[in-house]
Amino acid sequence: MRIVLDTNVVLSALLWHGTPHRLLAAIRSRSKTQLFTSPALIDELADVLSRPSLAKRLTLIDRTAREVLADYVEAVDVVEPEHVPRVVPDDADDDQVIAVAVAVGADYIVSGDADLLSLGNYQGIPILTAAQALQRIAG
Repeated sequence: MRIVLDTNVVLSALLWHGTPHRLLAAIRSRSKTQLFTSPALIDELADVLSRPSLAKRLTLIDRTAREVLADYVEAVDVVEPEHVPRVVPDDADDDQVIAVAVAVGADYIVSGDADLLSLGNYQGIPILTAAQALQRIAG
């Protein structure tokens, strides 16, 4: 199974212990399930992790932004999509998620972003919340 996580899901999974965290743990525990991302999405995650608003959370979990990012990069396969389609009208950054999913033939895109979720799917790839994805993977 091939899965692409939106940055908001990755951030929640890495810094808190809610549903996205449980989803990431479920994905990691299944040898036939792969996570994919791109350099653009890694850059976005690095940018968000470096924001002052997350400094307190990183201190609470006793991790640096660099450590959190390195752990995630180690857990995913990085691909460079040849083409980034213009799909999400209100947020071009979300197009990066779509591009990775199309490039790897993903089974699911997982997001907490209303712009992506409102699409429902793209080229037959379902766009799910973390809870919906967890239910399908762990189900």
